[in-house]
Amino acid sequence: MPSRSIAAISLILLVFCGSLRAQDLGVIGPTYEITERDLIEVFKDKFRRMEKTGELAKLEEDYKRRVIEGIERPNPVPGIKPTATARTFYIDPTFTLDRNIQDEYGRILYPAGTRINPFDYDRMSKALLFFDGRDKKQVAFARRFMTESKMPVKPILVAGEPLKLMREWKREVFYDQGGALSRRFSITQSPAVVTQEGKRIRVDEVRP
Repeated sequence: MPSRSIAAISLILLVFCGSLRAQDLGVIGPTYEITERDLIEVFKDKFRRMEKTGELAKLEEDYKRRVIEGIERPNPVPGIKPTATARTFYIDPTFTLDRNIQDEYGRILYPAGTRINPFDYDRMSKALLFFDGRDKKQVAFARRFMTESKMPVKPILVAGEPLKLMREWKREVFYDQGGALSRRFSITQSPAVVTQEGKRIRVDEVRP
């Protein structure tokens, strides 16, 4: 670009920029000092008021009641009904390794893709008994089954009051919290008994 053109452009920019001036637009509305209360102090004030009115004590009692209620009467496992038609089915516990299993020296013990059945290495030492503690027939069946079983039994509630049964039976009673075990064994009816048969898991949904 010719030097005269560059000089002309520079002159235009200088004149244009020189004509720009900051303008005082004045006050277009009322202004206020920014003041913020400490959030902790806000909460403290609220708790003090709740304490004076007795609301805080009521909330504490309600919380304790809900906690105790949740322990005494957990939510029933959804999707499980009293057995209408007895059935027996089997589950193959075999699974396939998705990665290599190595020892402490990095040597591969079991390569990825190996199929493993846990019953090749161990066996179920107890029968799992799932039942609804709200149903008197199921409770009676569970008690009779535990008495007559040739192997130890682990009682597992899918609904009802585990602590109440523990006090009555004077033994441990478990709860299928969230239905994790019921889903694992595909249980949809109760009572149900889970045992080992050969290298498979046997599930009996029983009609008492």
